[in-house]
Amino acid sequence: MGYLTCLVLFPSAAAALAAIVPSDRWRPWLLPLGSATHLALVMGALSTADVPPEWHRWLVLDPPGKVFLLAISVLHLMCMLYAPGYLALRRERPNRVLCVCMLLALAMMSLVVLSHHLGLMWVAVEATTLVSAPGLYFNHNVRSLEATWKYLLICSVGIALALLGSLFLAYSAIHGGLAPTLLFHELLEPDVAHGLSRPWLHAAFILLLVGYGTKMGLSPMHTWKPDAYGEAPGIVGALLAGAATSCVFLAVVRIYQIAVAGGEGDFASKVMIFMGLLSMATAAVFMVRQRDFKRLLAYSSVEHMGILVFGLGVGGSLALFGTLLHVINNAMTKGVLFLAAGNIHRAYGSKLTDDVAGAMRALPLSGSLFLFGFLAGCGSPPFSPFASEFSIVSGAFADGHYLAAALFLVALLAVFVGMGGTVLSVVLGEPSRARAKSSFPDGLRTGAPIVGLMVIVVWFGVRLPPFLANLLDEAVRSLAPLG
Repeated sequence: MGYLTCLVLFPSAAAALAAIVPSDRWRPWLLPLGSATHLALVMGALSTADVPPEWHRWLVLDPPGKVFLLAISVLHLMCMLYAPGYLALRRERPNRVLCVCMLLALAMMSLVVLSHHLGLMWVAVEATTLVSAPGLYFNHNVRSLEATWKYLLICSVGIALALLGSLFLAYSAIHGGLAPTLLFHELLEPDVAHGLSRPWLHAAFILLLVGYGTKMGLSPMHTWKPDAYGEAPGIVGALLAGAATSCVFLAVVRIYQIAVAGGEGDFASKVMIFMGLLSMATAAVFMVRQRDFKRLLAYSSVEHMGILVFGLGVGGSLALFGTLLHVINNAMTKGVLFLAAGNIHRAYGSKLTDDVAGAMRALPLSGSLFLFGFLAGCGSPPFSPFASEFSIVSGAFADGHYLAAALFLVALLAVFVGMGGTVLSVVLGEPSRARAKSSFPDGLRTGAPIVGLMVIVVWFGVRLPPFLANLLDEAVRSLAPLG
C-alpha cells in the first residue's frame, strides 16, 4: 500500500475507531493522534523524490498538490490539538459525530488534492460537503439547523453544476473527434487539449468555475458562508475556511490548466480576474458596520478566495508564487481568527459587538491573537499574507494588468477599514458585564494551538523556510504554461 492510499485510508480508519470509542472524554484525543500521523505521512511523501501514481494514475501527488496537502495537514493538526480542550468545555454536547466527521473530512480533503481524475475529484469534493455538515449543527439550535440546510442546499446546487461541467468537458473531446476522458494528465496532452471543442470547453469552464466556486464561497455564490461560519463552532469554521475551501481551489486550478492547455487561457484569465475582484468588493461592502464578528470572518473568507482566484487569473511566475503561498498563509491565518473568535464567543456567550467589548482585557491571550489575526488577514507586515498579497499585486502590475491591480489595492484598503471597525470594537474598551459572569479559561489548553499558528504566520512573513520556497518554486514551474 503506497503513501497516497494511506493518506486517505488512515484518517478514515481513525474515524472508524472514533466511532466505536464509547467515552466522550477520551475520544477527542484520537483527533490529534490521527492528524499527527497524517502529517507524518505527508512529510514522508514530500521527502520522497518521486511518489509513483496509484490507481492507474487516478491518484497523483504533483507539485501543486504538495503545497495544498501540506497546508491542509498542518492546519488540521493545529485544530485537532485545540479540540480536546474545547470539547472538554462542551461536555453538554456528545462529540462522537463531530470527531468522526473531522477525521473523515481530512481523508476526503486529501482525496481531493490527490485526485487526477475529474470524476473522482468531483466525488471527493461532494464528500467534503457531506462530512462537514454535521459539524455545523453541533450546537443543535434553530439557527445552526438553518445554516446546515443552507450549506447543503447551496453547495449541492453548485456541485451539480460542476458535474454538468465535467460532462461538458468530456463531450468537448467527443465533439472534437477524440476519445472521451476525464483523466487530468490526458486532458493536458497537446494532441488532446488542442482538439477540444472551443464552445464546449468555454461552457465547461464556466460551469466548473461556478460549481466549485460555490463551494469556495466566491461571490455571488457565497450566500451560505455567513450563516454557516456564523453558527459553526470555531474549530469547524477554521477547517472550512482554511482547508476545505483551499482544496476546492485546487480543483479550480486543475480546470484552469485544462483551459490554458486548450488555448483558452485569455478567456479563462479574464473571467477569473473579474470573479476575484467581485468577491473582494462584495466582502468589503458587507464588512462595513458588521455586528456579528463570526459572520465578519465569513466575509473575510470570501475576500481571500477572491484573492486566490485573482492571482491565478493574473498568471505569471510572480503572481502564481504569491497565489500558492497565499493558500498556506490564508489557511494558517484563518485558523488563528476562527479559533480565537470561538474562544471569545464562548467566554462572552455572544458574537455580537453590542455584547462583546474589551476582549484584550478580559481574555488577554485570545483577544490579542484575534487582533493579530485581523492584522495578518488584512495583509499587514510583518505577517505572511503581506508577502503573498504583495507578490500577487506585483505580478499583476508586471504583466500589465494595471487597472485590475489598482482595483485589487482599493479592495484591500476597503476590507481593512470595514473589518477593522468590528474587530477593534471587540478587542478594545472595557469588558462587558456578560464576561464578568463567565468562567472561560483563557489559557494554554485552548490557546497554545492558536499561538502555534500565529508563530507560523509571523515566521513565514519574516523569512520563508528554504524547504517551503523550493516546494513553491517547483509548483510554479509545473504551472509554467499559465504564465
